[in-house]
Amino acid sequence: MSSAEAESQQPEARFDNSARQTLIQIARDSIETALRTGVSLAVKVSEYSGELCENRACFVTLRCAYHTLRGCIGSSEAVRSLVEDVAYNAWMAASVDERFEPIALEELEQLHIHISVLSPLEPLQATSEEELLEQVRPGVDGILIIEGQQRGTLLPVVWEMVPDARCFLHEVRRKAGLPGDYWSDTMTIFRYTAESFD
Repeated sequence: MSSAEAESQQPEARFDNSARQTLIQIARDSIETALRTGVSLAVKVSEYSGELCENRACFVTLRCAYHTLRGCIGSSEAVRSLVEDVAYNAWMAASVDERFEPIALEELEQLHIHISVLSPLEPLQATSEEELLEQVRPGVDGILIIEGQQRGTLLPVVWEMVPDARCFLHEVRRKAGLPGDYWSDTMTIFRYTAESFD
């Protein structure tokens, strides 16, 4: 798929600049609240309106001043309002991502916050790797793979680093703790899109 084709399949933006900045501020406030008090920000959903109050899943990615990854935590399925999910995942990314030391208060001012709001999951039916590859839209889809208790996902933004669909699926399975070329009839596969902003 060409970059033009990928662009044409991108979902229409649902969040205007004001909504995006509100969500970024919620994430920052949640991290600061957690650093100062030890608990996540208690978001009052009634103070917001529209799509910010809808149940949506999101990922919050944190990078330091030098754009080095400092944490990334998210939800692949909608279980709470978007404002609550942003606050929760920002706190989790800053404090419990096992790959990194927790964010320190002195890092907060230079912390770069990136949010990806996910579309509902769409199941993919495939009986082989080749059949699955025909359904994956490079540059557009995030992929979630579930096998028993193991699960892994890569956001659409990862296509910037892994532009080949076969390699993308390989990395999703590895993230789920499975061999990169793993295949099973019991494996469940979903795709989704994401609106990303910072």
